[in-house]
Amino acid sequence: MKFRLSSVYSAVIIIMTAVSCQPIRMACVGDSITYGHGIADREHDTYPALLDSMLGKRYDVRNFGISGRTLMNCADVPYMAEQIYQDALDFNPQIVTIKLGTNDSKPQNWCCSGNFKSDLTKLVDSFRELPSKPQIWLCLPVPAMGNAWAINDSIIYNGVIPYIKEVAEEEGVGLIDLNTPFQSHREYFPDTIHPNEEGHKIIAGIICETIRNRKKK
Repeated sequence: MKFRLSSVYSAVIIIMTAVSCQPIRMACVGDSITYGHGIADREHDTYPALLDSMLGKRYDVRNFGISGRTLMNCADVPYMAEQIYQDALDFNPQIVTIKLGTNDSKPQNWCCSGNFKSDLTKLVDSFRELPSKPQIWLCLPVPAMGNAWAINDSIIYNGVIPYIKEVAEEEGVGLIDLNTPFQSHREYFPDTIHPNEEGHKIIAGIICETIRNRKKK
């Protein structure tokens, strides 16, 4: 009996050790900015890739960004209609960052802006219901330094951002401000919309610091 109990105890310890050694899964959900539009080496220089490096081996950070996608399901190309959204759910992440809303500011999309809050809540809830019960962080979009692709910075600042803040408050999820740090910093946006490598480093640094500070609490 002693041998059996010892064997069982050892097996439990081995299983617990194996589980504790698994990296923390982190999903970065977003549009072309998350994807890394304009970044030559997406494998290393996008903010999800930089986060993976900054946070170290204890984390497995994956990029679930896809260009041109919107938060709202009534808009032209909804994120939640894409396979990559299902891939992000299947990843069963323990941490999720959501950076959507830039493409929703286009005139053809913002005309149904009344759906923004409900669709963002739906997206948050879809991750909240996962077995992993992840920490969820809503990211305020970076500023648009011009109107390329018909993206409207005034709508981002006065429409999208207030809605995101309201959902974060109502749903009790985290909020990461990626807008304020880039105000008046046109140099990080070669095409006026997408940050360059240095801009991605700043985004990664802000998110990394947020995640680390949360763990200290």
